[in-house]
Amino acid sequence: MAKVAFLGLGVMGYPMAGHLKNKGGHEVTVYNRTAAKADKWVKQYGGRAAPTPKAAAEGQDFVMCCVGNDNDLREVTLGKDGAFQAMGRGKIFVDHTTASAEIARELHAAATKAGFDFVDAPVSGGQAGAENGVLTVMCGGDPEPFGRAEKVIAAYARACNLMGSPGSGQLAKMVNQICIAGLVQGLAEGLHFAKKSGLDIEKLIATISKGAAQSWQMENRYKTMTAGKFDFGFAVDWMRKDLGICLGEARKNGANLPVTALVDQFYSKIQARGGNRWDTSSLIALLDN
Repeated sequence: MAKVAFLGLGVMGYPMAGHLKNKGGHEVTVYNRTAAKADKWVKQYGGRAAPTPKAAAEGQDFVMCCVGNDNDLREVTLGKDGAFQAMGRGKIFVDHTTASAEIARELHAAATKAGFDFVDAPVSGGQAGAENGVLTVMCGGDPEPFGRAEKVIAAYARACNLMGSPGSGQLAKMVNQICIAGLVQGLAEGLHFAKKSGLDIEKLIATISKGAAQSWQMENRYKTMTAGKFDFGFAVDWMRKDLGICLGEARKNGANLPVTALVDQFYSKIQARGGNRWDTSSLIALLDN
């Protein structure tokens, strides 16, 4: 049991913080930019809400964070009322935001200078993974603080691994999103082709899902994709944010990502149709209509 703060109670952070309280048995303080959300969390789970990231971080052993992007992350860490102002020596800040490797290294350096530890720890598994406490967590940082943080992260993770030095967790998450982007486009084209060919989709998936084409996306999204329903997962707006991070990093390290760049353009067309909050499987809508 530890004293833990959680900053950011969105679709991911809200249940993650809940698992820290209920499953982990930790003493939890929460902060959210919209205070009403934090008050709702306290009514549901107990614990307490703090008015600022700094107030939430005071006296905590661990501070976990899951916000929107690099700018949000800088605000809650280095801002006027940022958590870094209240982090004690030897304490650990764990960032679950999907952000750039650059800011992960920047915050790790700032934490080291101030005498506490920083672990970048983006997650995969989506809203369902957060709610069910079965997220995959990819971490970057130093081994000793990772070892301590891993025990707390276990409350909402089924897998948690140290990928390497600071920023490595974010780089691993980029690989995750690159793989998903190409896979979803391939699945969308396959299902579209199958419908145009007059194949029985149920029989088709029952067959090919037992072979090399099998994937989580196929198992969990083929029915909703075929039905043209796209309210079951990670939003297009967030995927475009992530792919932008991937493409930005590729420009720095020289990686060639032609399919990722193309799929990012396809998602921009989904946004133009008003599908900003549709889930990522909505790529099929560009083919069927």
